[in-house]
Amino acid sequence: MQLDGKNGMINLKHISFLFIGILFACGTKITGITNRSDPSFKAILLQIDEQVLEKEEFIHVLSKNTKSKETKVSRKEFEENFELYVNYRLKVKYAEDLELDQKEGFITEFETYKADIKKPFLLESNVKDKEVKDAYARMQKLIKASHILIQFPQGAKSEDSVAVLKMAEKIKALANGGEDFNELALKYSEDPSVENNQGHLGYFTALQMVPPFEKAAFSLSPGEISNPVFTDFGIHLIQLEETIPNPGEVRVSHILLRSLPASTASEESAQRKINLIYSDLKEDPDIWEEMVATFSEDQGSKDNRGFIPWFGAGGIVPEIEKAAFSLKNIGDISAPVKTDYGYHIIRLEEKRPLPPIEDLEEFIKSRLFRNSDSKILKNQVLKSQMNKFNVWENKDLKEKLEGIDGFHLDIFLSDARNKMNPIAPLVRSDQDTLFIEDFAAFVENEFSAEKIKTDNSFGEVYERFLEEKLSLWEEEDLFRHNKEYRLLINEYRNGILIFNLMNELVWQKAMEDSLGQIRYFQSNQKDYRWEERVSAAIIQINKDSDGAAIRDYLVGSRYHENIEEELEEKFLREKPLLFGVENGVFEIKKHEILKKINTDLTFHELNHQGKTCYVLLGEKIPAKPKAIEETRGKLIQDYQNHLESELILQLKEKYSIQINEDEKNRIYQDLNQ
Repeated sequence: MQLDGKNGMINLKHISFLFIGILFACGTKITGITNRSDPSFKAILLQIDEQVLEKEEFIHVLSKNTKSKETKVSRKEFEENFELYVNYRLKVKYAEDLELDQKEGFITEFETYKADIKKPFLLESNVKDKEVKDAYARMQKLIKASHILIQFPQGAKSEDSVAVLKMAEKIKALANGGEDFNELALKYSEDPSVENNQGHLGYFTALQMVPPFEKAAFSLSPGEISNPVFTDFGIHLIQLEETIPNPGEVRVSHILLRSLPASTASEESAQRKINLIYSDLKEDPDIWEEMVATFSEDQGSKDNRGFIPWFGAGGIVPEIEKAAFSLKNIGDISAPVKTDYGYHIIRLEEKRPLPPIEDLEEFIKSRLFRNSDSKILKNQVLKSQMNKFNVWENKDLKEKLEGIDGFHLDIFLSDARNKMNPIAPLVRSDQDTLFIEDFAAFVENEFSAEKIKTDNSFGEVYERFLEEKLSLWEEEDLFRHNKEYRLLINEYRNGILIFNLMNELVWQKAMEDSLGQIRYFQSNQKDYRWEERVSAAIIQINKDSDGAAIRDYLVGSRYHENIEEELEEKFLREKPLLFGVENGVFEIKKHEILKKINTDLTFHELNHQGKTCYVLLGEKIPAKPKAIEETRGKLIQDYQNHLESELILQLKEKYSIQINEDEKNRIYQDLNQ
């Protein structure tokens, strides 16, 4: 396990923490489980104290952690993964015994994850085929539109809404009368971005706008202006400018030179340099990867040859999107493009069409549900859930509850609890029966203890009550009957538990335990040594450049710490792409250039990876132990690994571990059939 202080710990907080652990030989407390002949006995794979574990979870973990599903799993790989699984379950067991799963922070975090995880599962049977097909049909097109937004005043009343609507109708009449729509947007629109875009939204496709806006925009013909469209943002007028086929997605690589907009010198320098790079690329496009590696300042993509992830319309900043989709052929390179990040040159790497509906079905369902405040979709979900769980409602009792005078809480709760039959069912399903008290408790919790009249009608509150109960029943049903959901939920739960356990007992402890760090450092001094080092400046002349003047300048010199600034000042003002410099103190045997040369000489000229390279050497530093301050990062990583190893050993001593070797062997045989 490699950790880099706090960042390293954060990076582990993903599903990969299923596989946190170091392999150990089984301890003396691990024993076998005897198989039972009773056919009702459900085969146990692993038992840790009283906790019984079957094979389902291990097979899931193994399938995610093995190299390929196409090839057989070797016995060695199988046993290593089983040992990791045992270590994983030991940590979960210990975290549960420490009651980490009862802490408020864990409960809040897990509930947040669970809410996201269950969404696509709840949708599978609820979003109708027609909704998905209609959305996919809209995704076949890109539309270009402008809009004008008129917002409702804060705390708007009905008369305010009417006034906003009349204003929108007036603006539409002006546009239909011949006034320019985008000039009207500048004059009237309350969209914060209107000063920059004059109301232009650019191209977008389905599922990228809120549903009422999308529905209206896709129903227009080019040039047509919509009727006022109501959304949570206010009232919109939309003018459709153009409709084109969806070109799908592209993948590009890029070179980025950052600039500081507030600095004229920075802007001019970046612009001059990007133009020189572009000029060189036009002459020789084959040097693209070299130019990316040498000059790009996007560290996130530089190490991957400048590649950025696939994107479609609306998936990236507009300037890059426009340039990328204007490139016709693979390998085409754009002219420099300015964004808020700096100056880019973009190369087209791949194109692909919109995937088939089968590949996008789950994505479409998720977006429809998440983005939609449509009453139609909500009703579809509610109806489907009620059918699934055979829900019956006591309509007579509902009418009586609705007849209570208003929703003044003390009156409503008193009448509901004291004047009605407490054992009369309000809602009955295959899952549970709900009584008046259940509804009263929901109302009390929903509106706190404030004795106020709510703005909601009985019907609205009852619908929220029913939605909450149906969602709970569906979640419980999913956990019982949907293996994929159950495994995923447990995976996240256990992963959060392990993260919290490791953070408390290993990661934070390793960073804060300075005395422990010192003891570990002193006990493992051999692992913290400098090999022989030398101070050096390594100057690589870019291809097709003449470095003779630099060579003449360096011959007879000796390395000094300001050599890089000196060379840049003397040679790069007129030719900013002439060379690159690697400057500092290096371990000789670990450096790909220094290990090949005679470091007793102060100057070298050589060819490295097709480039002329000059090496200027300074003082040699003999091999010696590192000071603790010089290796603090690696020391903390190693100490964390040590503490984790110690924790696993302690847990193997603490708990009784029993393994059903017969069941384990059956799993191995089944995997390799």
